[in-house]
Amino acid sequence: MLYQGFAPKMYAVCLRYAGNTDDAQDLLQEGFIKVFRNLEKFRKEGSFEGWIRRVFVNTAIEHYRRKTKLAVVSDKEELVIEDSSWNVLDQLAEKDIIQLIQQLAPGYRSVFNMYVIEGYSHKEIGEMLDISEGTSKSQLARAKGVLQKKVKEFLDSNHH
Repeated sequence: MLYQGFAPKMYAVCLRYAGNTDDAQDLLQEGFIKVFRNLEKFRKEGSFEGWIRRVFVNTAIEHYRRKTKLAVVSDKEELVIEDSSWNVLDQLAEKDIIQLIQQLAPGYRSVFNMYVIEGYSHKEIGEMLDISEGTSKSQLARAKGVLQKKVKEFLDSNHH
């Protein structure tokens, strides 16, 4: 019941962090194994779904931390991206957004998901991914830049 109730939502989380559906399936399995092993650790503070989601996000983060060493970026290179053009994402369906996020390099993808979607601060992301706060910020800026370009291409190709 637990699996059937949460698998679809958690698969969507896994898809955002994974580069493809095979990796997402692996993360889904790994995440549920952790959920079942750690059920007694759920303290009933906050929602059960929130707790499960955290387990999955952490599973994904650990997975990519093992696989990727993020490029360290100096503060001078930090890009500032106009947030006004950021609302183009509102025009896309969730499945399209997931597809575009999957095309990001793993480092960008992790930081983007953690900051924009999970709501972690750059300080927290830095600690979790073992990078500096500045690197987290610049990874996010670059991820947004790349995504913006991809979104624009996507919209152009689908509107003609």
